[in-house]
Amino acid sequence: MKIIGIIPARLASSRLPQKPFADILGMPMIGHVYHRSKLCTTLDEVYVATCDKEIYDYISSIGGKAVMTSDMHERASDRTAEALLKIELDTNSKMDIVVMIQGDEPMVTPEMINDSIVPLLNDKSIKITNLMAKMNSIQEHEDPAEVKVVVDTNNFALYFSREAIPSRKKGVDEVPMLKQVCIIPFLRDFLLEYNEMKQTPLEIIESVDMNRLLENGIKIKMVLSETETYSVDTLADLENVNNKMINDILLKSYLN
Repeated sequence: MKIIGIIPARLASSRLPQKPFADILGMPMIGHVYHRSKLCTTLDEVYVATCDKEIYDYISSIGGKAVMTSDMHERASDRTAEALLKIELDTNSKMDIVVMIQGDEPMVTPEMINDSIVPLLNDKSIKITNLMAKMNSIQEHEDPAEVKVVVDTNNFALYFSREAIPSRKKGVDEVPMLKQVCIIPFLRDFLLEYNEMKQTPLEIIESVDMNRLLENGIKIKMVLSETETYSVDTLADLENVNNKMINDILLKSYLN
């Protein structure tokens, strides 16, 4: 079983320009994501997929592996798929599982990646999984930058939204507040199949790619992570992550 991690990253970002190079404790965010993903021994290799030479050069400078991709991709999964095919061609080897690790998840841990892969190894009917985590505040639950998810009793996704779901408008004080964490393992062939699917109405309305699968009747296994983690979309997010990571136990393994 060959399993690789691919981190799609690009400089263009409407809310936080040059986001991959956002400084977190003296290192660009993309550096944190790469180094922390490399600590996962389940992954045979980790690559950064990018259309920007600046990112390619930076990853190369820290001893990492990067793949140049088209600058026409609108979705991270398209960039990941192009990189996958180039990697297979270069290595003369076909992969089994591809873990897409978003470049704005600087708090990713090896355990999070491992946990996300387990269902694919244990159940042949599962084609894709997503990591999810609990949200600790109503403010985070109502933040449109956070993708929320509701699940069934077996932790398969029912729906993804940028709205606060489930609703508290009926006077319910406590509801399950779960967010998508963008660590997404695909079976290799299913990643390519997914990218051939046409965009769907709810995917477009919510601006959440995973709804495309739900609208096509495909199950997404959600895996709950107990690790506290925050993505970076804004300057406020960046400040929060800088504060949260000061005492991170993984830092000493890669941050000089």
